Amino acid sequence: MSEVPEISSAPITPRPAAVAPVPPPVGGSKYNTPSLSRAPLLITVNHQEATSNTDVPQVEATAPSKTPKNRTPNFLTPLGSPVRRALHLTKLDPHDAWLPITESRNGNAYYAAFHALCSGLGIQALILPVAFTILGWAWGVIGLTVTFLWQLYTLWILIQLHESPETGMRYCRYLQLCSATFGEKVGSILATFPIMYLSGGTCVALIILGGSTLRSFFELMCAPSCTAKPLTPVEWSLVFTSAAVVLSQLPNLNSIAGVSLVGAVTAVGYCTLIWTVSVDKGRLPGVSYNPVKAGSDTATFFSILNALGMIAFAFRGHNLILEIQATMPSSEKHPSRVPMWRGVQLAYVLIAMCIFPLAIAGYWIYGNKMPNEGGMLSAIYAYHMRDVSRSVIGLMSVFVIINAVTSFQIYGMPMFDHMESQFITKFKRPCTWWIRVILRFMFGYGCFFFAVAIPFLGSLAGLIGGLALPVTLAYPSFMWLKLKKPKTYSGMWWLNWVLGVVGMGLSALLIAAGVYVVIKASIKWDFFHPH
Repeated sequence: MSEVPEISSAPITPRPAAVAPVPPPVGGSKYNTPSLSRAPLLITVNHQEATSNTDVPQVEATAPSKTPKNRTPNFLTPLGSPVRRALHLTKLDPHDAWLPITESRNGNAYYAAFHALCSGLGIQALILPVAFTILGWAWGVIGLTVTFLWQLYTLWILIQLHESPETGMRYCRYLQLCSATFGEKVGSILATFPIMYLSGGTCVALIILGGSTLRSFFELMCAPSCTAKPLTPVEWSLVFTSAAVVLSQLPNLNSIAGVSLVGAVTAVGYCTLIWTVSVDKGRLPGVSYNPVKAGSDTATFFSILNALGMIAFAFRGHNLILEIQATMPSSEKHPSRVPMWRGVQLAYVLIAMCIFPLAIAGYWIYGNKMPNEGGMLSAIYAYHMRDVSRSVIGLMSVFVIINAVTSFQIYGMPMFDHMESQFITKFKRPCTWWIRVILRFMFGYGCFFFAVAIPFLGSLAGLIGGLALPVTLAYPSFMWLKLKKPKTYSGMWWLNWVLGVVGMGLSALLIAAGVYVVIKASIKWDFFHPH
C-alpha cells in the first residue's frame, strides 16, 4: 500500500529524513478545509525518496497551472498535528479560495444573523395557518413548538461540527460534512438531492412567487382607471428573474451580507404587517376551528401528516448554515462556532417572534376559511382588498417581492459554488468574471424555465417538507453520533438516536402523505400554463 504523502509549506528547509516535514502554523489559524486553499503553496514530499537520502529530501512541486488572485486575506493554515488523518477524510482540492462560499473569510456574528434570518424566514411561514386548519389548536401549537425546538437543536449540532479539533478540518458545505460522516458515496446519495433541491427548487418557487406578486402589485396600483396593457404571467416571472440574475453577480457569500440584511428586514416586515393587519380587522364571521376532515380515516391520517410536512417546510435553511459559518475566520483561541451561534440565536429569536404570531393569529382570524394555496397572503387578498388601504397592501407586496429577490441570492449561492467547482476541477483555473456571469445567467434562467413549466410547485409544500426533513431534523443527529461518539447509553447518545430515527421515520411518512395528497387533491397539472 502506498504511503500517504506529507504536506508541507514552501520553501522547505532540509532536515534529517527521520523527522517528517510539518507545515508551520500561519496567521494563528488552526483549521483546515476538505477542499484546501492554495495559501500557502502546497508541496508533495515523496516519502520513499526522502528516506533514501539522509541529506536533502527530494521534493516535487504540484502547484496548479495558475495562481489565484489574492482577493482576501489568507484564511487557511494546515494544522501542524495529524495531517495524515485529515487526508483520509476527503480528496484535497487546492482551489477552495476560488469558490464563492469560501472565497472570503471576513464574516462576523452580524453577517451570520443576516444570512440566517434571510434564509430561515420567508414566504413558507405564511402557510403555517393552513397546517393549523388540519391539526387544530392543540396539535398545531404543539407541532409548531416541538419542530422549532428540534430544528434549533440540530442547528446547534451543525455549528459545533463545522470545525473538528481532532483533525483540524473545517466542513464548509453540508455535503462535505455528510460525506465525511457517512462516506463519500453514501453521503452523496443521502444528501445531494435534498440539498440541491432546497437550493434550486427554492429559487424556482421564489420566481413563481415573485412573478405572481409583481402582477398583483401592478393590478393593485393600476386599478381601477389604468389603461396600460398588463404583462402575462410568464412575462412578470421573466421580469423578476432578470432582476434576480442581475443581483446574483455579486461575487461571494460575504459580499451579499447587505442583500441578506435587506431580505431579513423585509421578511420581518411583511410577516408582522400581515398578521397585525389581520388582527386589526378581526375574525371573519362564521369561522370554525374544527379540524378539516378528509373523506376516510386513511385520507385524514395522510392529511395530518401533510400538515406536519408544511410545518417542517417552514424551517428550511439548515442546508446553508455550514456555508454561512464558512465565511468566518477561525483559530484555536477564537473558533467560528462562538460568533456563529450568537448570530443564529439573534436570528431565531426574531424568527420565533414572527412565525408564532403569524400561525396563531392567522388561524384565529380565518380558521377553516384559510385559503389552501398562498396561506396568509392569499387570505389578505381574498378578504381585505376592499377594507384595507391600497398603500398598506401594496407595501406588503413590495416587501414580499424584495424578500424573494434577496432570498434568491443566498439560496442560489450553493448552486453557484457547485457549478464553479465543476469548472475549476475540469480546467484547473479560477472562473473569470465573464464565465461566472454566464454560469449565473444559465442558472437563473434555467430556474425561470422550470418556474414556467411547473407553476403548481407551491401546492407541493407538504411533499417538499418531507423530502427536506432529514437534512433539517435527522442527519445532524447521526452526524453527532458518528463524529463525536458520545458515551453509549448516555443522555446525548439516547437523545440523538431517538431524534435521528424518529426524523427518518417521519420523513418517510411525510413523503408518502405528500404523494397521497397530491394525487387525491386534484391539483391542476398545468405544465407551461402559469396562472
